[in-house]
Order: sequence, then structure tokens, then C-alpha cells
Amino acid sequence: MPAPHFLTALSPRNRWLLGGVLLIGLVLAATLLRTPAKTAQVVQVARTDLTQTVVATGRVNAPVRLDIGSEVTATVLAVSVREGDTVPAGALLMQLSDAEARATLAQAQATLAEARARQGQLSTVAAPVANASLAQAEANLRNAEAEHRRATELVAQGFYSRQKLDDARRVLDTARSALAAARSQAQAQLPHGAEVVLAATRLAQAQAAVEAAQARLQRLSITSPIAAQVLARHVEPGSLAQPGKVLLSLASSEGLRLDAAVDEKHLALMAPGLAARAVADAYPGQGFDAALQWVSPAVDPARGTVDVRLSVPQPPAFLRPDMTVSVEMTVGQQANALVVDAGAVRGMDTPTPWALVLKDGVATRTPLQLGLRGTGVVEVTSGLTEGDLAVPATEKVAEGDRVKPASAGPLPLGGMGMGR
Repeated sequence: MPAPHFLTALSPRNRWLLGGVLLIGLVLAATLLRTPAKTAQVVQVARTDLTQTVVATGRVNAPVRLDIGSEVTATVLAVSVREGDTVPAGALLMQLSDAEARATLAQAQATLAEARARQGQLSTVAAPVANASLAQAEANLRNAEAEHRRATELVAQGFYSRQKLDDARRVLDTARSALAAARSQAQAQLPHGAEVVLAATRLAQAQAAVEAAQARLQRLSITSPIAAQVLARHVEPGSLAQPGKVLLSLASSEGLRLDAAVDEKHLALMAPGLAARAVADAYPGQGFDAALQWVSPAVDPARGTVDVRLSVPQPPAFLRPDMTVSVEMTVGQQANALVVDAGAVRGMDTPTPWALVLKDGVATRTPLQLGLRGTGVVEVTSGLTEGDLAVPATEKVAEGDRVKPASAGPLPLGGMGMGR
């Protein structure tokens, strides 16, 4: 007995449902076949060495800037420097009138010489004289005491009158007073005596007066406290220098640095020690090396930037304070990285970036995980494989569209980096 046909084995209701499904499928297939594929530009995922950099604009700055003035009021006799001059530390910048200060110093030095002579006289003349006077007073006292004893005895025996004893007593009292004075004078000449202390005090005062006069004289010769470059000169010979008036402006000629502002979105990439390459706007063909030295702990809320400071180990000769420079800091490098054109990545700065990738000719939404970013390209760590074709966001292609690739354009490799 022959087997029953599949359709005849179904109930009429099931045969009707199956026919409807087949009809719908035929209609959809016909629709797809009638809908032409969109022609669109595509980019190809490839591998290449990738360097991520951050570029910022900044200025050359000096670690030390000084405004030079005068501590005293005096006439300017001479100015030894002009704008642009480089001077070593201690170099003479200008000379103020100093005739009065020199006279005061000469007077103080003469007083010092007198005090030193007085101190020398105490040890060579006054002390020996005082000791000799003391010895003489002691001898005179002994003689007076002997004479008083003898007069007392002779008066008692009736040989001398009472007047003679009174005279002997006056001589004894005088000798005792003279000895006390001689002892005081001798004690004053001792190392801790009054005369020695007084002479030492006068000597110290004279020395202090000389030092003060020398300091006043030195203030009239204005020198550079550091090795520096003269930025501005505000004085000429014959001018009157006064306290509080800026005469010269200096900037340290050593340890020039670069101060720049980086977009705060790059803050996580900033770390001291990053290598950098800088170019001065005035000398675009003469780049020089720099290194990130300091990152500000605060963000500028008005500009949305973070201030950074870079050191210049070997500043070129043309570098000057306040020059405008462009700085490119290398924040990451990856050899043989899997990269795609940045224009093909949608939602790049969101937590869920994605791309439209051609799969069997259909634009398919594909989640991505990103890594380093170069100029015009982005590293893809997950979601794509080498050779995949992605549709740039500039193409009018939606998810699910059939796409006919027009070309797989080259990747925009190289360049300055991520921008400011």
C-alpha cells in the first residue's frame, strides 16, 4: 500500500497554515531580491604600530622672574646692561652715586682703628702702669704703717708731740686710700675688668659701624642675584632711583620650562616623566625634547583644562621666555595594534562604543572595546578582526541595510596625535 503524501496527511486546517507561512516567506524573499544593496564607502580593519599622543599649546617660562629696584634713594651713575643681555650671578647691573657712603665708611674705619689702638694700649701700657702703681701704693702703705707705729711708741715715751702722731695717722690713711685706688685700677685692667670690657665694647661698636657702612655702600652697586636674562630696562644714567621703583626686570636664564593647559579629559593619561616633543611657533622646523614634570592638582572650571609643566633638559639657544610652543606628549604605544578609522566608531566617548560592520553584506551593529587613540584611528581590543569592513558614520547606512562596498580606504596613520 503506498505511503500517504505529506500534505494529504495533514488536516485541512494545518495545510492552510503551512501554505500561509510559505507564501509569506516567498513574499519576503521576493522583496529582498527586489531591494538593491546600497553602495557605500567602507574602511578596513588592519594592524599597524600605534602611538597615542596629546597635543597642547603653552608658553616658555622662566622658573624665576625678578624686578630689580633700589633700597635707597640715589642718583643712577651708570647702567651696565640692556634688554636681551645675559648676565651671570653677581654681575654688576648698575651703579648709584656713592660718595657719601664711601665717606661714612672711611669715618667708621677710622673709629675702628682708634678702638683697636685703645684695646692694644690697655694690654701694652695701661695694665703695666696700673700694676706698677699698685706695687708702689702697697710699698707706701707699708712705710706709712711703720711710721705710724714708730710715732705711736715715741709719743707714748714722750719723745714726740701728739701732733707728730696725728701727722703719721694722716699719712697712713692717705696710703690706704691710694692702695685702694691702685687696686681698683689694676683690677680694671684684668681680662674681665671694666676697662677691658669697655674697650672691647667700643671695638665691637666700631666694627658694627664699619659693617653697616659697607652694607650701605654695597646697596649702591646693584648686582644680579642669579644667572639671568634682562627682559626690560626702565632706567637711564642720571635718573633718581627710589625704593619701590622697578629699574630692571630679569628672568632666570637657567632651567627654562614649558607651561601648558591640557583638556581635562586627558587628565588620567598625564603622569610625570612622560616624554614630549616641543616646537616653538617662531622656529617650526627646530623641535626639541621635553618631559612632563608636574600636573596641577586642580582643574580650571572655566576652561575645563589642567595646567601642566614640562622641563627642557637641553633648551635650544633660540628659546626665550614667553615664546608660544606646541607640545606633543606621548601617552601610549602599541606595536602591531588592531586599528580602525575613527570615523567608523560610533559613541567613541561613551561606555558602549560600536560600529556598523559588514557581515554577509549586511550592516550589523557590533559592540567594541577600544584602546589607544591615534590621529584618525582607534585601537580595537575586542569586537573586530583584521580585514573586517566597517561603514563610516558619514555614510547613509542604517543597521540591517544591505551594503555593496565602494572601496576600503587606507587608514589615516601617523600625524601629531589626539589634539588639544
